[in-house]
Amino acid sequence: MLGLLSILRKLKSTPDQEVRILLLGLDNGGKTTLLKQLASEDITHITPTQGFNIKSVQSQGFKLNVWDIGGQRKIRPYWRNYFENTDVLIYVIDSADRKRFEETGQELAELLDEEKLSGVPILVFANKQDLLTAAPASEIAEGLNLHTIRDRVWQIQSCSALTGEGVQDGMNWVCKSVNAKRK
Repeated sequence: MLGLLSILRKLKSTPDQEVRILLLGLDNGGKTTLLKQLASEDITHITPTQGFNIKSVQSQGFKLNVWDIGGQRKIRPYWRNYFENTDVLIYVIDSADRKRFEETGQELAELLDEEKLSGVPILVFANKQDLLTAAPASEIAEGLNLHTIRDRVWQIQSCSALTGEGVQDGMNWVCKSVNAKRK
């Protein structure tokens, strides 16, 4: 994996440019594992997020702020407190938890309707692809009706936050969409 520094270099087009990334999804989807994977941190002991985690990485005058907000049902109403000034929304789905596809679809649809997130590029990480029971990204995209999204750029990316596979590809897309939006 190329790592966070290469992502930062690609994103950096003006000095001190800040990018605010909101990392959302249902509980147990793998958001915190993904965040720690991005920051090259140990992922062996991760507990459910109560509230939020934030990682800020400074590199050559560039700052990437990733906000990982807990996904438990009781926390979700507070997601809207973090919408302001979001540059990219990353929505993480547990591809192996088919019983919750409908619930995750409803949450995503509500996010897409949020005024403060209108036009914000969205990356859907179809996580946990390392599990045999994982649904392929194409099936998830169809189930979530992603092809009907017309008001923003979007991408679905198969990944495994545990192994890191697909994470770099998704973040490369994030870089491109942020740069395109700011031009």
